Amino acid sequence: MKKGSFEKALADLENAVEGLERGDLTLEASLRCFEAGVKSLTACQKYLREAENKVELLLKNQDGTMQSVPFEPEDN
Repeated sequence: MKKGSFEKALADLENAVEGLERGDLTLEASLRCFEAGVKSLTACQKYLREAENKVELLLKNQDGTMQSVPFEPEDN
């Protein structure tokens, strides 16, 4: 996964949603915007699945069993 790819796909998705929410696009432009949004959403989902798989691999014990580690966000 290239660095920044998820962020770009998410920004593209946000732009598509904003364009559709404005309501000032023609039908054809709305369809193109919707199509671009669906493509960006699919890309975001792919990047998130890949990240989840990497985290899963990192949490496996040497014997192959999974270790449950609670997520504790850092206080900033």
